[in-house]
Amino acid sequence: MQRWRGLEAVPPGWGRCVVTVGVFDGVHRGHRQLIARAVERAHERGLPAVVVTFDPHPAELIRPGTHPARLSTLDRRAELVAEAGADVFCVIPFTEALSRMAPAGFAHEVLVDRLHAAVVVVGSNFTFGHRAEGDVGTLAELGRRFGFACEALDLVSDHDVTFSSTYIRSCIDAGAVRDAAHALGRWHRVDGVIVHGHKRGRDLGYPTANVASPPHTAIPADGVYAGWFRIGDRRLMGAVSVGTNPTFSGRVRTVEVYVLDVDENFYGHEVGVEFVERLRGQEHYDGIEALVAQMGRDVATCREILTAAGDATGPDGAPG
Repeated sequence: MQRWRGLEAVPPGWGRCVVTVGVFDGVHRGHRQLIARAVERAHERGLPAVVVTFDPHPAELIRPGTHPARLSTLDRRAELVAEAGADVFCVIPFTEALSRMAPAGFAHEVLVDRLHAAVVVVGSNFTFGHRAEGDVGTLAELGRRFGFACEALDLVSDHDVTFSSTYIRSCIDAGAVRDAAHALGRWHRVDGVIVHGHKRGRDLGYPTANVASPPHTAIPADGVYAGWFRIGDRRLMGAVSVGTNPTFSGRVRTVEVYVLDVDENFYGHEVGVEFVERLRGQEHYDGIEALVAQMGRDVATCREILTAAGDATGPDGAPG
């Protein structure tokens, strides 16, 4: 899959293509439906399928200070889009000028002049242009004017719950990682780099890897989780602690992973932590012995949960 940064990266002589447009944070089940339809339409016409996204998140520029928590890094988003079968991942910098562009201007400059779209696939709630003045009806009308077809898909839902990035963020914020995984179609993952911590875990017999994630990362609610520790092509069992370590009067919120059955130095490595199930909330213990005893029980529970999960990539049992 090709990766373009900005419309100026479109190769000279670029022909027609099928485009789907959105932020695609998390590349959840609804997003994958859009990408799959774009890929299908592209194959029917013998054209490449292009996924267009934006960076930074539009909310960061339109409403500074209200940036929604990120479900996935841009690199992870690209990986997931590639897995979905797209030919091109095009990241358009979201600037003040772009935010002020009228719907017709966006359609003509981005979709027609630069990308030469033959078909544009979007969700039924798609909006675009200055102050989100354009919707699916606007896009269809502009398509008739500029020569591209517009296809809008209904949103993916289950039991009256519509799967969206906002819904998934709310699940993660509440620690409901299984509900989040059901909407994502896979376990929620936090990516980051292993950094040095206070090394208290090693003194207690449970050395942890401290994950430093990028700003605005969607971190689950404080508590203890069973999760997978991803490093390179390896997937290892982990007991994950999210919180401030109240037993030690901690104040900084951290993500720490005790990797089961492995004693290695992970410092400086890029890793991913996949959250499978929440065991409990964060608790304060009056003594070290009580804390260590609970940690032992947590590790045993995590082992049971992850052994049962096997190769599944999410709570629906999809094979890994």
